[in-house]
Amino acid sequence: MTIRFGIIGTNWITESFIEGASEIEDFQLTAIYSRTEEKAKAFAKKHNAEYTYTSLEEMAKSDKIDAVYIASPNAYHAQQSIIFLKNKKHVLTEKAIASNADEVKQMIAAAKENNVLLMEALKTTFLPNFKVVQENLHKVGKIRRAFVSYCQYSSRYDAYKEGTILNAFKPELSNGALMDIGVYCLYPMVLLFGKPEKVKANSFLLESGVDGEGSIILGYPDMDVILMYSKIANSYIPSEIQGEEGNLLINQMNTPTKVEFIPRKGEVENLTLPQKEASMFYEAQEFIELIKAGKVESSVNSYNVSLSVMEIMDEVRRQTGVVFPADTNK
Repeated sequence: MTIRFGIIGTNWITESFIEGASEIEDFQLTAIYSRTEEKAKAFAKKHNAEYTYTSLEEMAKSDKIDAVYIASPNAYHAQQSIIFLKNKKHVLTEKAIASNADEVKQMIAAAKENNVLLMEALKTTFLPNFKVVQENLHKVGKIRRAFVSYCQYSSRYDAYKEGTILNAFKPELSNGALMDIGVYCLYPMVLLFGKPEKVKANSFLLESGVDGEGSIILGYPDMDVILMYSKIANSYIPSEIQGEEGNLLINQMNTPTKVEFIPRKGEVENLTLPQKEASMFYEAQEFIELIKAGKVESSVNSYNVSLSVMEIMDEVRRQTGVVFPADTNK
């Protein structure tokens, strides 16, 4: 059963998705959307896609695709997803899945109403070395704290400092450190531990109105989770889950490639599994297998997890003063 994909977005993350998905026998790239015909045709030629579109509505109504992967700016995710969901197409939407929780609710409603699959393309949770963390969580005993850091100096920040504001730092596109980087810290923790009772946040806002970096404390009844993320500085600190009987050390939460268990007493245990270099393979595999099985929701990147994460991010932005135009378009 071949799943014919349309693609929205012609950027580096789309290239990464195609690289990973192309390793799946049932994946077929059929159509490319771009606002300009020239760019759509160039991208289609590069990846051997037969059809190109400059109209989302036309693409959504087409019988040439079964599913769509959406990698446009965050502000467009909800509107574009809903167009395809209403046309009975399965939708894989890049993280962050939307601008705010209200949009996520609208997307979920459209998916349910049309009995098609909607899934957030947050790759971490499908990687073998994240599953290793889940399967070995019990070894640390009573969990008292998790610390997650993902700080990556943006290649676009130099241009920002020189006065050119590119997409990564535009509030009208629902961008910024939390939406683009922080979500990689937050999503896996909500999957592991559920929605917290309390959220405390702090951010450094850039003049454009988005956050350049931030930190969050998630409060649970008997533990806390500390998140640090940035687009304006690097960090080389691994992430860690601390328990009374030991620790799980994860080299990088966005794409974990090394996981160790460090017992309070005893020798360090290397838990690392082999993992494909094209790391988006695993989310594409999950999405395709769900379609083939007739499922309309992932049990991993579920509606509940995506909505909970977005509700937390809404609260973080409320506390730190990050406002998107999409917030007033409810």
